[in-house]
Order: sequence, then C-alpha cells, then structure tokens
Amino acid sequence: MGFSVYAFASAQEFLSSPQLRQTSCVIADVQMPGMSGVELQEYLIAHDHGMPVIFITAFPHERVRERAMKGGAICFLSKPFDEPQLLECVQRALMRRQSAGGPPGTA
Repeated sequence: MGFSVYAFASAQEFLSSPQLRQTSCVIADVQMPGMSGVELQEYLIAHDHGMPVIFITAFPHERVRERAMKGGAICFLSKPFDEPQLLECVQRALMRRQSAGGPPGTA
C-alpha cells in the first residue's frame, strides 16, 4: 500500500524510538506487555503526541472499547478482522492526521 511501517515489541519500545515523532498512526493491541494499548493512547494524549490510534484485540470488552473510543480511537477491531476493515481504519486515521497537520504516510 506504500506505507512506511515499523513494528515494536512493546509500547515502551515505541515511545523510546526515533519513529515516535514521525508516526502518523498507531495500530496497537489492547493487551501488550507492560503498558496496555489504552495506556499508550492516554500517554500519547498527555504528552501532546496527537497521532490517531487504531486498536485490535482478541478480548473485545465493552468497557475497554468505550475507554479507547472516548480517548479518540479511530477504530476498535476485534480479532479476527479482515484487511479491508483495517485499511479503511488506516485511511481514516491518516486523513485525520493530515487535517491536523501531522506527517503523511507513516503508519
């Protein structure tokens, strides 16, 4: 699809990476080692990193979904999901990021 994509083993690894400031969109699992995906979203908001977040999860608890969506998540996808669903979420996230003046094309 032409995106530059980086994978990280944990939220903390992402937060300490040089890609943090270049990222246009985050795709995060809800359950990750150390910091959860929702905690990552809250950290990004608290530290003025306004990048959109897409959540994926095998455990779609309504309370967690509500917390993520109230925090501004673009999508909350339950596994298994299909590629068109994810791509639609990424396109929405990148459109939001561009309208906010963020860097284009890094997911």
